Amino acid sequence: MAVKIRMKRMGSKRKPFYRLVVADSRAPRDGRIIEAVGTYNPVSEPAKVDVNEELVLKWLRDGAKPSDTVKNLLSKEGIMKKFHDEKRSK
Repeated sequence: MAVKIRMKRMGSKRKPFYRLVVADSRAPRDGRIIEAVGTYNPVSEPAKVDVNEELVLKWLRDGAKPSDTVKNLLSKEGIMKKFHDEKRSK
């Protein structure tokens, strides 16, 4: 099973709110998830990202692949750098 970390759209029209979730890559965007690992609110000024760093690192270690957008958000939060440093030190 290919597992991805991606965004699930919530909110109403023109007021999007996203949950960062771990899901099977074959599941629909807003379909069944394995675990929720954070939130992203692009409407607030500045955009608010709330991520459970330990959970994300656990899933990355287990082989989950982040989508391009999620990878950018995690990079801005410094989580991807921690993951790569951890991977290099082994």
